[in-house]
Amino acid sequence: MQLTITAYSTALFSTWYFIEEIGVLFDAGEGLISALLQKSRKIDQVFISHADRDHITGLLQLNQLNARPGFPVIHYPKDSGSFPVLEKFSKAFDPQVTRTIWTPVTEGDEIYIAKDMLVKPLRNGHVPVDKQVIRSLSYQVVQTRKKVKPEFAHLSGDQLRELAEKQGRDSFSMEVRTNLLGYSGDTPVEDGARWDNTGILIHEATFIGNGEHIKDRGYGNKHSTLEEVMEMVSSIRIERLILGHFSSRYEPGEILRSVRELCEKYAINVPVNVILPGATVWDVLSQPPVNR
Repeated sequence: MQLTITAYSTALFSTWYFIEEIGVLFDAGEGLISALLQKSRKIDQVFISHADRDHITGLLQLNQLNARPGFPVIHYPKDSGSFPVLEKFSKAFDPQVTRTIWTPVTEGDEIYIAKDMLVKPLRNGHVPVDKQVIRSLSYQVVQTRKKVKPEFAHLSGDQLRELAEKQGRDSFSMEVRTNLLGYSGDTPVEDGARWDNTGILIHEATFIGNGEHIKDRGYGNKHSTLEEVMEMVSSIRIERLILGHFSSRYEPGEILRSVRELCEKYAINVPVNVILPGATVWDVLSQPPVNR
């Protein structure tokens, strides 16, 4: 499935990723509406990774401009108390958004956004909390389809239709799932296996990764270094990597040089795209990869 991804992601300031064909927005940082304008009307489902302000400050304006009965649906980590407060405020401030759906989600949920497509929340370690608490999430977009079981593959179309009438389609079909896209949100590198066999992986890389920057990670919420991400990607199977959420302390040339060097070091052969600090990137996948 061809996807059109528009993105802005600068650590501390704003992050959002819009997946146009499926009407999904991951995070809702400042500047979202002024960039997308009328395209924002295509957003039906919003998946927020956590309550840091750089990921939610565009949410009220998005909701105010686009609210309609039942949409947008705003999904958020179930134990984050900020979102019920935000929902209450928005509905008091803008009465026209009262039919927007705000829904808490947790790891293990499967949220169908279309008949053949769902989103799975995945717990991550960005916010230091007890294991049973969910305040920060990554997300995975999964496409589902029905396939004839191998033992019935020899049957003709007429025979399958007859069997469906007698026993139902589930008697000879099985569900096949394809991981179209993964969105890390803000998170340290944890279990790379969760992203194995993913088509497009969008991953944060806040710090380039020398000792000075790793030391910075000891304060507050946790992030990834670029080298950690590239090392993880070298051990899994993906089709494309999009890197974002870089700190604005780095110059674009420094970021691009580091990405290329690490692609060579870890033999990363899949296309790699970069969302540089301060830049809105339209149709990310149409942009030339930095490692080609």
